[in-house]
Amino acid sequence: MYDMTRTTSIAAALALLLSAPLAHAIDTAPVNALQGAAVMRPATVSASAGAASLKIDEYKETDVWGRIRSGYAIPDIDNNLVERHVKSYSLKPEYMARISGRASLYMFHVVQELEKRGMPTELALLPIIESAFNPQALSTASAAGLWQFVPGTGKDYDLKQNMFKDERRGVLASTDAALTYLQRLYTMFGDWQLALAAYNWGEGNVQKAIKKNQALGKPTDFESLADLMPAETRNYVPKLQAVKNIVGNPGQYNVILPVIDNQPYFTAVDKTSDIDLAIAAQLAEMSVDEFKALNPQFKRPVITGDDRTKILLPQKNAEKFHLNLAQWGQALSTWTTHRITGARESIASLASKFGTTPEVIRQANNIPAQTRLKAGSTILVPKTSASMHSDIAENIVESAVMALEADRGDNRSGARTQRFKAKAKATAASSSRVSRNTNSRRKHR
Repeated sequence: MYDMTRTTSIAAALALLLSAPLAHAIDTAPVNALQGAAVMRPATVSASAGAASLKIDEYKETDVWGRIRSGYAIPDIDNNLVERHVKSYSLKPEYMARISGRASLYMFHVVQELEKRGMPTELALLPIIESAFNPQALSTASAAGLWQFVPGTGKDYDLKQNMFKDERRGVLASTDAALTYLQRLYTMFGDWQLALAAYNWGEGNVQKAIKKNQALGKPTDFESLADLMPAETRNYVPKLQAVKNIVGNPGQYNVILPVIDNQPYFTAVDKTSDIDLAIAAQLAEMSVDEFKALNPQFKRPVITGDDRTKILLPQKNAEKFHLNLAQWGQALSTWTTHRITGARESIASLASKFGTTPEVIRQANNIPAQTRLKAGSTILVPKTSASMHSDIAENIVESAVMALEADRGDNRSGARTQRFKAKAKATAASSSRVSRNTNSRRKHR
């Protein structure tokens, strides 16, 4: 939160801004108090008497990086770890450019949501540390998405995880959940650095560290607790500070940040029925990879769910989507579900039944080779004429599970065949020896 010196500096800066030509834009979004936190920016700026009131909305930043800089509000730290990470990031310009390219799809939305909540805008840089702004990122601890939610915390924040989608990867849902979680942690600790440490390490661990230092009469700020933290958490806030420093003054570190326009990149489009992911991309005149970059939460080739399920499209492609959809005269979805009832339903037999190939079924359901489905599993299969106009029921979407086991059937069969052949060969050889021995005895009689 701002201290008195910072507030005075801001007031002086605003005064200078009004007395000199406007060299750059001022942040626009409305700001609310965060659980009593004093992270505030004025709603309007008044000029001299008789002049019209200058609304911040009229002076937008032209670049999202500038918008982020204008909303920095977390106290800085300056130590050897920060210096080390600044050097590491600044020596890898191609890495920063690659991250910035990915971030350009999502950054405006993240900053806008932070401003709506009155939160420090440098938190928009956190996915650089968490996932390098890759929504498909998956950690060894099964943390997924831009904000790296583990399954349990994802459920705590109402991020749906089922066979068809994982909202930990979804841009809208995961951002909303992450900011809500960070707000809760800030309310708990009253300190953004500790809130960030808790986001990485868990609030229980940070609370234990605080109590330990309190018992020893030691300070409980982030740097005073750092020695009690694992290396990842000890480096976590310094990494964010390092990125914050670079974004704050990229020229100082010889870093060029690609421009991210200060306007929405995507818009949300409602869907009214199941739609194949490939068909949705086709209607939007996008490649499947481009479509998945904005809609990474969908895990299967069909997008299911109720009317609340939305798809994200670039502004220009959303218009194309609506126009093409109005002229689309075919089924929007070619997939339905089938429940495995017994061991006799092999992938090969299902492929034959639904007029496709085993490879198509395996790919649609992410079924590895040399595995088979257990009874009770629900899988995607191509629609038949009888199911062509039916959507997958919501209760199936929510409850469907797929269980696999090693496919040893062919191996057992092959082994039995080999044993049979070996036994037959041995029997034949034995018979041949008996016959030769008998003939030999007969000859010597």
